[in-house]
Amino acid sequence: MSATPREHTRTYYLGKLATELEQRGLTAMLRSYPPALRISHPDTIMLAETIDCVPLSEGWFFRWSWGELVGLADDPALAAERIVHVLAARR
Repeated sequence: MSATPREHTRTYYLGKLATELEQRGLTAMLRSYPPALRISHPDTIMLAETIDCVPLSEGWFFRWSWGELVGLADDPALAAERIVHVLAARR
């Protein structure tokens, strides 16, 4: 089964987010199908979150596992800051 153009776009944006998160000390593992990131803090593996990427009429957005939007996929640095902030509050 080959990936669709939409899956390639998701993977591209999630890869950029993974880089930003890893620069901030988090672990980000890309799940291939459906494309999503499994994010955790290396010191607290039990605390993990899944982020996916969805197209909406305003563009592509990162989204929490519970459906709330994290931020625009075009700004992975800002999305990474929000994710780090939320995960830090849960530790």
